[in-house]
Amino acid sequence: MPAKSISQLLVTAPQLGQLLVASRKHRKLTQAQVAQRVGLSQNRISYLEKNAGELSFQQLLSWCSAIGLELRLGERETVDSNNEPEW
Repeated sequence: MPAKSISQLLVTAPQLGQLLVASRKHRKLTQAQVAQRVGLSQNRISYLEKNAGELSFQQLLSWCSAIGLELRLGERETVDSNNEPEW
């Protein structure tokens, strides 16, 4: 039986950091193990978990691959014209 797919809506960088930490811990990986897989130092992994807004796109893709996540983009189900993008 396939595992249930879980999606998480992210709208802020801190949410991304929390998701990366939770996913790493769920897979019982240390920061050092993720660092080795991504090609960064353990100190940098620790920093980026707290400051996910500083992740480069390439780092994010590598990180997702290292901890078994995939990145998907799509249109929002509802569009509220009153909401301005964060950037």
